[in-house]
Amino acid sequence: MSCIFFLRLSVLMLLFLTAFEKTCFASSLTLVHTNDLHSHLQGFGPELDYSPFSTGDDKTQGGFARIGALIKSIRSSRTNPVLVLDAGDFTMGSLFHTVSRELGGELLLLKAMGYDAVTLGNHEFDLRPSGLAAILRAAKSRGAIPEVLASNVLFDTSDPGDDELEEAFKEAGVVPHKVWEMGGLKVGIFGLMGKRAAEVAPFARPVRFADPVETARQQVRSLREKYRVDLVVCLAHLGISEGGQGESAELARKVPGIDVIVDGHTHTLLKKPILVGKTWILQAGSYGTHLGVLDLEWEAGEVKQRGYELMGVDDSVRGDPELQAQVELLKKGVEKSFLGSRGPRYEEPLGRVDFALTDEPWGDSNLGDLVSDAIRWALGRHGVSQGVQGERAHFAVESGGLLRDPILPGRTGILALCDLFRAFPLGFGPDGDMGYPLLALYLTGAEVKKALEVHATVAPMKGPDYRLRISGLRFSYNPKRVPFDRVTDIWIEEPDGKLSSLDASSGNPTLYKVGVNLYNASFLKLIGGFTHGILEIQPKDRSGRPIQDLKEALVDKDPMSPGLQELKEWEALVEFIRQFPDLDGDGLPDVPSRYRNPQGRAASNPTWNPVLWFRNAAWPTWAALGVFLVGAALLGVLLIRISRWAFGLKSHQKRRFKSPRVP
Repeated sequence: MSCIFFLRLSVLMLLFLTAFEKTCFASSLTLVHTNDLHSHLQGFGPELDYSPFSTGDDKTQGGFARIGALIKSIRSSRTNPVLVLDAGDFTMGSLFHTVSRELGGELLLLKAMGYDAVTLGNHEFDLRPSGLAAILRAAKSRGAIPEVLASNVLFDTSDPGDDELEEAFKEAGVVPHKVWEMGGLKVGIFGLMGKRAAEVAPFARPVRFADPVETARQQVRSLREKYRVDLVVCLAHLGISEGGQGESAELARKVPGIDVIVDGHTHTLLKKPILVGKTWILQAGSYGTHLGVLDLEWEAGEVKQRGYELMGVDDSVRGDPELQAQVELLKKGVEKSFLGSRGPRYEEPLGRVDFALTDEPWGDSNLGDLVSDAIRWALGRHGVSQGVQGERAHFAVESGGLLRDPILPGRTGILALCDLFRAFPLGFGPDGDMGYPLLALYLTGAEVKKALEVHATVAPMKGPDYRLRISGLRFSYNPKRVPFDRVTDIWIEEPDGKLSSLDASSGNPTLYKVGVNLYNASFLKLIGGFTHGILEIQPKDRSGRPIQDLKEALVDKDPMSPGLQELKEWEALVEFIRQFPDLDGDGLPDVPSRYRNPQGRAASNPTWNPVLWFRNAAWPTWAALGVFLVGAALLGVLLIRISRWAFGLKSHQKRRFKSPRVP
């Protein structure tokens, strides 16, 4: 009896001491984080310059071998537990993602680098639900992967289009949240897709995403009440600005109980965490150029920041040889499975460039000039669309959001295939192959103006991703004018290179041939619905017949082969580079100096000058003027009535208080 008593007493004492220690003594935890890696396994910068095994000899940033080495160093330098997290968009952005469905390379490498958990970003859905299912299955079948956390993914029970992904979630162990018990702490982490990220994931359908705020409330409640965790971490693909504005800040304000939000999506480099209420928000830029390290202390039920370091991942870091060996194997996979029949090798030199080609979000873009010129050139060279071969395109359009990486000359000035592809890496076509295909559409002059209003009106509302890069025409716009009617002048390039004014009135029946990729063509077709019909655009074939299925407008690059051979935009860019002249006789074509600086194809001319304000105005401006005049007239009538009423009241008061005459 006494033995049982003392045994029970010992257990109670042990439980008491454990609770006492946890309550009265501090526990430490380190969170290491990245976001928006975008398959940049060899970092950011010319890949020919990338030297992961030596230091001090290149200017490249990032690289999985370097990141893995830093993670290993961080773990070895701390006695407390370390959790390594990524906030989504770990794929889509380089030639490596072209074999993600077959090899699952990114997830396998992340696990080998020491990552504990990742969440899904919008770009994980770029290859449709079936593509993400293939990525998860390929990775899981080849080895261990990090925990994949996604709490607000909704599958459609009535549409079989996402059944494959739903099964893959089960097979790969994708769950809403996960609890880690380490160092005397229980840490609950859940993954979350934001509203704005979901809006730019059109290929996720029929998958939908539940409201992130309500989902976060449910996750916090479950982790706090059911699992009794000490810390709650939201692994989020939401977004925040350097000034602390954004969806993750809104989440922190609306959902108390989250200790840390490890954020992504907006590629924001926060030099230090942003505190909103009691929630720390972190984001580490993009492409693995930086690694965030947050040291936390948990004491008496409170979480405190012990320190934060934003570590640069650059040539000062010696990469891990085993990780780089895995990257080299993936290169061979790219050459075998994707490039195979196309001919070029992963690092094949395509040309030479001695200046940077960049895309400034709110400025001009010499990279955009080059890419849009390549589209227009390719359609006029060998593209076949709607039974017509090599017909000249009047102009071509690219959007800023699809231009991902700059093209930098680096040490050698050699432009390699891997670097060119990173400039425009996204998408796939109806053939299931990587890269957006090119289409040839026909628009009226009035519709051309509406398309340009995406740049002039929609981009200031929605962000720089909607700014257009144009070839074959120039236009000016007044940002102070009425929305949806800000484009004032359009000039189209004639065959002799001269510019002539384009008639954008509804009375102009001329059809203009437009070169565009599948993503932007889809957007142009849908923009009318987004703008309540104001910017309604109906793509047509060369006879003027409305195109219902955009597949009808796909360009056939090889009409001699059976079926339709899609002309990918990245392939058009490769061919465009290769046709430049070799100016120095080294066997490589040189990118012409005319692309050294942006050519100013879209000119902003803000003015309140009434003559210019009404120049070439369309109905939105005249409607606004009518509303203004009617409003001014009503205001004038109201003021007149008020003044008459006031005058009458004053006269009445004078008569009322006038002294009576003395007889």
